[in-house]
Amino acid sequence: MEWSRVMDARRSPDLGRNTNCWEFLECGRQKGGRQVQKLGVCPASVETSLDGIHGGRNGGRACWVVEGTVCGGTVAGNFSRKYPLCLSCDFFKVVRDEEGAGFIFSNTLEKMLMC
Repeated sequence: MEWSRVMDARRSPDLGRNTNCWEFLECGRQKGGRQVQKLGVCPASVETSLDGIHGGRNGGRACWVVEGTVCGGTVAGNFSRKYPLCLSCDFFKVVRDEEGAGFIFSNTLEKMLMC
């Protein structure tokens, strides 16, 4: 059941309709962003295995499972270290609320990263 929801999310005709994390947080770490020279390209913005999830581009709507994103000005590390912080992140809350019953849980997203 969960995997069929993942595939439906990837085929969504509304792909790109939702705000990605780098747009919401205005971090400037996406390719061509204003902070790339200083901080590098954010791994969520180039994580293609999550492209289309929750209607986002690459890992932009599932950044909480992508290792090495910068949260609060520091590299957040791996999922187990950063997830507790993500639960209180405004962006995470927005995605969870927008997706409602279509929200894809982190354990499923992690499996996609391992493939």
